[in-house]
Amino acid sequence: MILNLSGKTQRLFIATLFTTLATSQLSGCAPLVVGGAAATTAMVATDRRTAGEQVDDKTIGVKIAAEVREILGERPGRVNSTSYGGQVLLVGDVPSAADSQKIENTVKQIDSVKQVINRLRIGPVTELSVRTNDSWITTKATTALVNAQDVPSRTISVTTERGVVYLQGRVTHAEGDRAARAVATVAGVQQVVKLFEYVSAEKILLPQKQSASPAAPKEQPSPQVTPAANASEPEVFTIE
Repeated sequence: MILNLSGKTQRLFIATLFTTLATSQLSGCAPLVVGGAAATTAMVATDRRTAGEQVDDKTIGVKIAAEVREILGERPGRVNSTSYGGQVLLVGDVPSAADSQKIENTVKQIDSVKQVINRLRIGPVTELSVRTNDSWITTKATTALVNAQDVPSRTISVTTERGVVYLQGRVTHAEGDRAARAVATVAGVQQVVKLFEYVSAEKILLPQKQSASPAAPKEQPSPQVTPAANASEPEVFTIE
């Protein structure tokens, strides 16, 4: 079909067409937040670790893998570690309690490690089917966090071991509660354990406000945080 339109009508038609296309492209995306809510968006969207902390966490993971190989040698075992801001979570299977303790003590000696949460299981290596299911639960839990409202999913680390989901990150108490509730709705989750470092909303926003000031120094200190519950007494979110 060929339309014979005047110049003004053509411009109006084209403008309307582009508006319609843009709207259809945005309809499947997360809503845009502008104006006064921009600060909240920044709180939710960014990793709250400094660049240095992120590098340290990756380095810690590499060192732990090397130490575990040295300790276990050719014996069967499986150790997965997750480090967030120097807080290290250990999960997996090791042959003996002595191995578990030795690995924990060794990890504590690694530079930049502040806390070790040892959840290693004593016994044979977990079946592949169980590990595969754990990976699937982690994927679903991560998606639930992304879709949850007012949850800083990019600063939360998710680890699943035998249906138990561990959450690490730097959040406010309210954000931590919302995150736990979101993950608790995921099929297959047996328990949600919160290992968060808690920080106030004001402390989160402070570095952003300071960086916007011309007189602000280039290097900003990390937000003050409240350590997670005692490693031997983690916060367990009850699934009803």
